[in-house]
Amino acid sequence: MNPTASPLLTCLLITLASFLPLQGANAQSYCASDGQPRPVQLLERFINADCDNCWTDPATPRPDAGAIALDWIVAGAKGDDAPLAAAASGDALARLQALRQRPPARTSASRHRIKGLPGSSLRVAHGLALGDYLGASIELKPIPPAAKAQTWTAWLALVEALPAGTEGSPVPRNLVRNLLQTNWDGRKPLLKTEQNRFFEQRSMRFAPGVDASRLRVMGWVENQTGQVVVAAASQCVPQNKNERP
Repeated sequence: MNPTASPLLTCLLITLASFLPLQGANAQSYCASDGQPRPVQLLERFINADCDNCWTDPATPRPDAGAIALDWIVAGAKGDDAPLAAAASGDALARLQALRQRPPARTSASRHRIKGLPGSSLRVAHGLALGDYLGASIELKPIPPAAKAQTWTAWLALVEALPAGTEGSPVPRNLVRNLLQTNWDGRKPLLKTEQNRFFEQRSMRFAPGVDASRLRVMGWVENQTGQVVVAAASQCVPQNKNERP
């Protein structure tokens, strides 16, 4: 990569490169929500980074059937000295503010029933990691009639999928490593090239030491009242050598 390239060009190159197929038979995969069941509930679990045994708590809420779960580590009063400080994220505070909730003293959980959008579908996808970035996207298509008179909010979370037993966790977790929040204004006239869809594509950074092979994206859309209307989560599947996403 040209060291004199502008930050904007560098970001663009990272995004585009992230959607190229992986090279090598053992590494080929493509990660998207295509073909996955539509979630009917979103479970969000919050842990205060100060709590040394909350991650291993046997009473950790489990997702109901048909639900997807997100795990957030909220920065605590102990700062960098907190037991879970290494995984704490400022995005967790932003999400709590959007939910109009205070940071938990230990843990908290929110369950959101997903309303559903007959006739429309949400798609999330990501490509390979390049350094500590990967390209990710979220798309709602076609734009539902209800969205054409208001502003909806799209959330795209880059998560590390951790199996049960990781650091003593009693449940599988989807630990949020980065977050994109964007507003989709359905009142704006669409260009012909926009194809009657809401779409956002970005490069997302993750911390050094994160296992890139475990990264996934989970997205959801909220209407003007904050109700979750649709959600999706990516899965990685093998990709044929000559096939492109």
